[in-house]
Amino acid sequence: MRRLFSLFTVLSITATCVLAGCGGGSSDGAPSGADLARMESHAQAVTITRDDWGIPHVRGKTDADAVFGVIYAQAEDDFPRIETNYLVSLGRLAEAEGESAIYRDLRQRLFINADSLRAMYAGAEPWLKALMDAWADGLNYYLLKHPEVKPRVITRWEPWMALSFSEGSIGGDIEDISLRGLEAFYGKPDSTRSTSARRDDVMQLAALEDRVEREPSGSNGFAIAPGNSASRKALLWINPHTSFFFREEAQMTSDEGLNAYGAITWGQFFIYQGFNATAGWMHTSSGADVTDEWAETILKKGDSLFYEYGNEQRPVTTERITITYKGATGPATRDFTVHRTHHGPIVREQDGRWIAFNMMHEPLKALTQSYTRTKARNFAEFKRSMDLHTNSSNNTVFADAEGNIAYFHANHVPKRDTTFNWNEAVDGRNPAAEWNGVHSVDESPLVLNPPVGWIQNTNNWPYTAAGPNSPKKKDFPAYMETYPENPRGVHAIMVLKDKKDFTLESLRDAAFDSYLPAFADLIPGLLRAFDAAPASSPLKGKLADPIAELRGWDYRFGAASVPTSLAIFWGEEAWRMAREGAQAARLPIYDYLVRGQPAAQKLEALSAAVDSLTASFGTWKTPWGEINRFQRLTGDIVQPFNDSGPSIPVPFTSSRWGSLAAFGSRPYPGTRKWYGTSGNSFVAAVEFGDSVRAIAVTAGGVNGDPKNTHFNDQAERYASGNLREVYFYPSQLAAHTERTYKPGEKR
Repeated sequence: MRRLFSLFTVLSITATCVLAGCGGGSSDGAPSGADLARMESHAQAVTITRDDWGIPHVRGKTDADAVFGVIYAQAEDDFPRIETNYLVSLGRLAEAEGESAIYRDLRQRLFINADSLRAMYAGAEPWLKALMDAWADGLNYYLLKHPEVKPRVITRWEPWMALSFSEGSIGGDIEDISLRGLEAFYGKPDSTRSTSARRDDVMQLAALEDRVEREPSGSNGFAIAPGNSASRKALLWINPHTSFFFREEAQMTSDEGLNAYGAITWGQFFIYQGFNATAGWMHTSSGADVTDEWAETILKKGDSLFYEYGNEQRPVTTERITITYKGATGPATRDFTVHRTHHGPIVREQDGRWIAFNMMHEPLKALTQSYTRTKARNFAEFKRSMDLHTNSSNNTVFADAEGNIAYFHANHVPKRDTTFNWNEAVDGRNPAAEWNGVHSVDESPLVLNPPVGWIQNTNNWPYTAAGPNSPKKKDFPAYMETYPENPRGVHAIMVLKDKKDFTLESLRDAAFDSYLPAFADLIPGLLRAFDAAPASSPLKGKLADPIAELRGWDYRFGAASVPTSLAIFWGEEAWRMAREGAQAARLPIYDYLVRGQPAAQKLEALSAAVDSLTASFGTWKTPWGEINRFQRLTGDIVQPFNDSGPSIPVPFTSSRWGSLAAFGSRPYPGTRKWYGTSGNSFVAAVEFGDSVRAIAVTAGGVNGDPKNTHFNDQAERYASGNLREVYFYPSQLAAHTERTYKPGEKR
């Protein structure tokens, strides 16, 4: 790996940290004189320029200075989100939120151990340690300069903490562990856990809960080859679908070659989805099977526990984990005795066997990969960063100024014996049921410069990523991909194929295309059900006009569209009604809706949709934009909604129906209107060449304070898809500067 610092810088920072203790300070959080001097030195080496959208453009002499500045700027914009992310990642959320978060913290602490992270930090390469030191210094300096800010828990940040959250996905692999299952296992005395065959009732409930369809999450990434663009330059579409306000938009530059722009997850110091002057990357959630479970056979001998493995009886490892939580009268603790086998921690019980869980967990390598890819200048350098194999839960769509476009599949897929069904817990007694390293980039689905001239991924399988030039399903083990094609993938191919003159603006238009392919699949079946219903059916008269609206619909969303409202209310009702039948038929709900749902149920769902629209809005003839709204009233992490408050119409829909521009909305207690909380967040289109040009928008605005000008100043652009110009170069920024300052300076 190439060095990111000059030798002098590395030695200077390392020596300073040895003498002063980077990220240190007194036990009450106040910095020592040496700490303060180091922080002030960073601050003087940093310039933060806020553009006219409030976006921070941070420049430092070194990469470490840029890290110091960008985390300081993030804290200015939304310190509560930074702290909350680290309360979650460190397994300390219960200290702020009480008993309800205990098992979430326990789940995290199965893998996150402060002493282990401290040891990893101590052994990190000097350049990476310098970045972690600067990160902690930036947060501590912010708190020092803003005494009015009262953290919920973390009053002093330490450099090793950065390793607890080293990959910027909205939901990590650890979320595959059921909290219900964890509580069912560890929430009862050791003596009551079964080692005989039975199924825990709570686990049945957890399994049922896990099967309930939720709002689809994930993202869209498109790459356009030079031969398919009007400028003959490569283009990249960056379109993460996350919960709103999950990431800051920022630019980081330094005199050591750092120059990255894009979405940065609150509290991290690397651009997670974005671009530099010559390359860009977009991560989408992957369907690759990257975590596994093993069913262990437990034996008790006296006071000791063992598990069977081949011809052996191996001792079960135990560990005491103490969770601190906010009690009624102050801090309280709960102790857990956690069990492990060599397969991983025990996370639940099933059929009398204890279930061990394993996932990719290499924080130091993950943080290295997350940061170094932001400095990759081309495909070859980016591919080298992928050889660290720690971006486990994501696919990546890539483009560069050399004209390369590429698709990388999930970056940490364990090699496994394909005779086992890895979708279920495998037999932990069998030595053949082991991971055998990970698949290399070249052994995984990979697309580079396909002749078709485009690449897409929408959290669908990789086998349509480049149309006829896609990887072939037969060439890979089943565990390489568990997601099927989805309506967004169908839609993406429709808007990308056979077009040779893409511009940034036309790529944006394609990504906001209003067609809803799911309803093109589903509505014809509803129409047939209506046409086949007997004239004597009471639904024939009630549904005649709604059916007429849907029969004449072009399957395109619109704020003024009544058929969009009807279709979505009907689709939601049909989806709910189909769950039981789909489960019995062992079909995904979408497939059951297309092929298996009884005609009578389709009509009942439309009748219920008409009733629901009429009850909520006075008429079923309500345009979609009067229902589907974007609202941001407070900076609360869990947003409140109020029909009497200001909101704006959003024409696009849930990605469930194939809308590429996603907006996951629903009604809330006390509201009739539907408000979105997830979907399009940071969105950008980028063109690479001799220079880079980009347009972008962020949901709402970059600042979390309702009193700030930039709390909601991008909302209208967000809802209409009217992306603004990105000020990547100083010459662009000069005409759009709101404020330039050093960290710590007063306004």
